[in-house]
Amino acid sequence: MLPLTSFCTIWTSGNIFIDRSIGFTFSNPNPYYCGRPAAQQLQRTIRRTAVDVVCKLQTGIYSEQPNLTIMQRRTFIKNSTLTVISVSAFGALNWNGKRFEGDTPTTTDILGPFYRPGAPLRTNLRLVNSNGTPIVLKGKIFREDGKTPINNAFVEIWHCDENEVYDNTSDGYKYRGGQRTKADGKYEFKSILPVPYKAVPDNELSWRPAHIHMRVSVPDQQDLITQIYFKGGKYVDTDRWASATQAVNRILTVSKNSSGESVIVFNVTMRKEIPLDKKVYEKLTGLYDVGDNNFFEFIKSDDLLLMKQNGQLWASLKYIGNNTFEGGIGFPKATFELQKDDTVKVVVVSEIPITKTYNGIKYLKYN
Repeated sequence: MLPLTSFCTIWTSGNIFIDRSIGFTFSNPNPYYCGRPAAQQLQRTIRRTAVDVVCKLQTGIYSEQPNLTIMQRRTFIKNSTLTVISVSAFGALNWNGKRFEGDTPTTTDILGPFYRPGAPLRTNLRLVNSNGTPIVLKGKIFREDGKTPINNAFVEIWHCDENEVYDNTSDGYKYRGGQRTKADGKYEFKSILPVPYKAVPDNELSWRPAHIHMRVSVPDQQDLITQIYFKGGKYVDTDRWASATQAVNRILTVSKNSSGESVIVFNVTMRKEIPLDKKVYEKLTGLYDVGDNNFFEFIKSDDLLLMKQNGQLWASLKYIGNNTFEGGIGFPKATFELQKDDTVKVVVVSEIPITKTYNGIKYLKYN
């Protein structure tokens, strides 16, 4: 049998949502039915309105090859005044007769310190007289179902050259470029195979494996920041990001096409966006003083917050609920607190180079 435990907790002050959450737990699936009306009524109630409902529901058994839509309601809370800007996200969980199948979005990775907005639209990144190994990087961009190709997705890549160097300053944006997909969701770049490099010049433990950074931006889908690595690559097993569990499907085979070129295929499945109101970003963006001459700057970029530390772009953060944004591998985390007097506080937990917590207050407000 398939026990279903559903929790819904909603408090309201007038027409202002303060907190809402729903969780489902499944076990021992069996194609028999009992208790479905209560679960359906809960879903209808939540879809219709999330106001003036306080409920805790436990039903015994649910099955009949369910096709459940799990709705997660999340809020952005303004401390002390019960003011909330509401957001929501939807994900699908389907019973195929044998097991549950859920969304399988492409996993994220760190932004890294060398992202440069504004790279030119182009598909050929190869340079004349380069000694690097030519490659073709191609694939398709899919919606969260993993089947529907996305038209007009903006795909950016960037990587170092054959000499371990990123082009961070030139107007040529070497080994950086972007393109938009067509109706078939396909993208393709011609470039060279990047090489490993030492992130900290005097630290032998800081070697990073060869990798390519990618950002995919799509309206109504969560922007993706990720990296791809290469099977058999040096330092893949020792790099904390390449060796992480969530990177396993981003360690790719380099094969040869009929022309003898090295080819890498990377298909991307996007994630549904948690839409955050523009007013929230207006409250959060700006410069924060966290003490000891350290400053964090948060800049809106599509549905992400880009984070600078002391002027250097360092991380991309997505909203995960509970007033918190996080980076591609769970860190850094930035939790904001909106004060009664309209000031904004932030707590940033970083793991680079060591785990450290910063507490600060907005120092400069942006329009």
